[in-house]
Amino acid sequence: MTEQKLILIVDDDMELSDGIRAVLEHQGHKVVQARDGQKGKEAVYQHRPDLVILDMMMPRMGGYPVLEHFRGKTDVPPIIMITANEGSRHKAYAEYLGVVDYIRKPFAMERLLEAVDKGLAQGPTTAPAAPDKKEEVKGE
Repeated sequence: MTEQKLILIVDDDMELSDGIRAVLEHQGHKVVQARDGQKGKEAVYQHRPDLVILDMMMPRMGGYPVLEHFRGKTDVPPIIMITANEGSRHKAYAEYLGVVDYIRKPFAMERLLEAVDKGLAQGPTTAPAAPDKKEEVKGE
């Protein structure tokens, strides 16, 4: 049994979220859930989780605005993005925003658990800062 960590699941798919919760609790972790990005963002501040599992597409606020909110902030928990989206540009953008892993649905639970272990081992970090406007123009 691993050391108990607090993991926040932000996903509007209740069936998937509850399934992930059951597996993580069986692994010895404590889990809190949020059903949209706005509530997830608030839960990060309220609960100070050790790791966040974040869906990309949700009502009210999706995963990208949540990631963008934490840009440049310190003590940000590692974030794993899960999505049914196939686009490689979406993956590249999520990685650019600092996710520790990007997992496409459907996925094997073992794959998610590997990502959770990796994220928990990494610990809190500073999310990448927004690029300087001059750098963006230079790079084009």
